[in-house]
Amino acid sequence: MSYTSNKMKTRKKIFVAMSGGVDSSVAAYLLKKQGHDVVGVFMKNWTETLNSEKNGFTKDSELCPWVNDQEDMRMVCNKLRIPFYTFDFEKEYKDRVIEYFYSSYEKGITPNPDIMCNKEIKFNLFLKKCILLRADFIATGHYAQIRKISTAGEQKYELLKGKDKTKDQSYFLCTLTQAQLAKTLFPVGKYEKIHIRSIAKRIKLPTHDKKDSQGICFIGEVDLRDFLKKRLKEKPGEIVATTGETIGNHIGLAFYTIGQRKGINIGGGIPYYVVGKETNSNQLIVARGSHDPNLFSKTLSASQIHWVGDTPKFPLKCAAKIRYRQSDQKVTINLLTKNVISAVFEEPQRAITPGQSIVLYKGAVLLGSAVIT
Repeated sequence: MSYTSNKMKTRKKIFVAMSGGVDSSVAAYLLKKQGHDVVGVFMKNWTETLNSEKNGFTKDSELCPWVNDQEDMRMVCNKLRIPFYTFDFEKEYKDRVIEYFYSSYEKGITPNPDIMCNKEIKFNLFLKKCILLRADFIATGHYAQIRKISTAGEQKYELLKGKDKTKDQSYFLCTLTQAQLAKTLFPVGKYEKIHIRSIAKRIKLPTHDKKDSQGICFIGEVDLRDFLKKRLKEKPGEIVATTGETIGNHIGLAFYTIGQRKGINIGGGIPYYVVGKETNSNQLIVARGSHDPNLFSKTLSASQIHWVGDTPKFPLKCAAKIRYRQSDQKVTINLLTKNVISAVFEEPQRAITPGQSIVLYKGAVLLGSAVIT
């Protein structure tokens, strides 16, 4: 079965979001090879302006080497002989992604900034600006695929997993809409990562051996606790075991997440894991050992429902992921209210985490998502 879209039959103007990495570099190359009018765009979302002392960061903070990434992108565009721009979304990124990040942790939940970045920046602001510049499509280096289908004479789009199951990034794209999919291309989605690397090396792209980016979208690898401390104040409280015994003290509920083991600082052999937060009493609840039943549950509820296509019929039997890289889990979904679903899994799930997304699939097709409550 081919997941290749038939959206392009003639030469199109395509703006490629280029991060300075190998995936987006090859995406631009593949589109130019197909004969399209390709423009490279670097999004400047996190720079020394945000890393300023007034925002809690020291002058020598360098969380994201954006200058180096931008230069890598320029070299790739010069190699491919395509024009390139830089779009500055720094204020919007701070307002829509960073504030969401901090406010979520402050509420005691664990956000997913990569999903929010895709929702608010890449497939919202970036897409809209490119359309104003008369782009026919935007493209990114995501490992995902889009399939155009016809239902009762109406054209619709399906979002599918990438061919490389070890690199599939559809999870992070779970809020995309039909209108966004109609204007989006994922050129590397039908390839294995090793093939993308080989293409980049063969055509001598300067990013062919650049390592994959890690950490928070557009920010990079950080010590999460240190990053949070830039804005959130410590609020010490008791650490309470599921047996009811007080066994230590925490620095603030915002600095812990469900399933966490490291950083709890309780000695004594068998490690403890975070299984809950009592905000009213400011208590961190922990369980002893990785197999404690308090770490697992077969049910969850979630709100902020989004369906990529039509709303399905309920009960819905499908597969789900409650975190990136998790294998598909069999689940039954029921609609509790207009904007709340319940999920019942066949197997107990470890460390179900409020604030993260449950993403639903039928085979390779991403059906929709919701935020775990």
